[in-house]
Amino acid sequence: MDNKLIKNYLREDMLPHIWCSGCGNGILMRNIVMAIEQNGLDKDKVCIVSGIGCSSRAAGYMDFNTIHTTHGRAIPVAIGMKLANDDLEVIVITGDGDATAIGGNHFIHGARRNIKMTVIIFNNNIYGMTGGQYSPTTPSMEYGGTAPYGNVDQSFDLVKLAVASGSTFVARGTVYHVDKTTELIRRGILHRGFTVIDCISTCPTYYGRKNRKGSAAQMLRWQKDNCIDAKVAENMTAEELEGKLVIGEFHHDNRPNYATQYKMLVEKYREDREDIVDE
Repeated sequence: MDNKLIKNYLREDMLPHIWCSGCGNGILMRNIVMAIEQNGLDKDKVCIVSGIGCSSRAAGYMDFNTIHTTHGRAIPVAIGMKLANDDLEVIVITGDGDATAIGGNHFIHGARRNIKMTVIIFNNNIYGMTGGQYSPTTPSMEYGGTAPYGNVDQSFDLVKLAVASGSTFVARGTVYHVDKTTELIRRGILHRGFTVIDCISTCPTYYGRKNRKGSAAQMLRWQKDNCIDAKVAENMTAEELEGKLVIGEFHHDNRPNYATQYKMLVEKYREDREDIVDE
C-alpha cells in the first residue's frame, strides 16, 4: 500500500498490525481501501463495521467511522446505522465464522431483506484468532483445533448461501487475485442492495499448518493454479471443475432494497393519516 493510501485511509498510530506473517487479511484490507478510493467516496460518510476475529481487527486500522462490535453482531449493527441514515456507505468486514456461525441468522435475514450494505467476508476456512477451531467453511474431513480427527460437517459454500438467502450482488475473490478482488469489491459497494463478497484469505498459522497446506507462498500459489473465472467455469464440466475454486461475479439483480421499500410504507402511512384528518 503506497504512502498516500496509508496517510489517507489508515490510522498510522494503530500500526503495525497484529496479523501473523503470511496472513492474507492485510491484502484484503488494502483491496477495500483501493475500492473506496476508486469510487471516490466521502470518508465522512463511510462506516466500517466489524465483529470479532482476525478479520474484524481491520476496522481498528482503517481511518473512517468505524465500530468493532460483538461476535456475530456486525450485520445487525450495520443495519441500524443504515436505517438511521440511508446516506451512509456501510461496509461490514467479517470472518467466515463470525458471519455464518454465531452471526448466521443475521446474515441470512440481512440478505433476505436486501439491506443496502457491502458484506466482505475474510474467509480463511478456520477460526484463527481463538485457536484454530473449525468453522462453517472448513472443508469436510480437514482439521482444526476442535476437529483433531477431521471435520465431519458439510461446509458452507458462501456464494450459494448468499444467493439462496436473497443477496442481490454475490461475488468471490482471493488474496492472490488482487486486482480482480478489488474490482469486485468496488462494484459491490456501488450496488444498491445487500452485497456479499466471499474473499478467500490465507491462514498459514492455523488452517495451513493443521492441514499441511505448506507455506503462505504455497497457499497463494494454490490459488493461482486452481482458481477458475466464473464465466470460464460455465463452459466446464463437473469433472473439469473438481478440486477447483470458482471466482468472479455470480449473481446480480436490482430488486428494491429495504430502505426504499420502508420509505414507501412511511409515505403511504402519512398519506392515509392525512386522509383521516381531512375527513
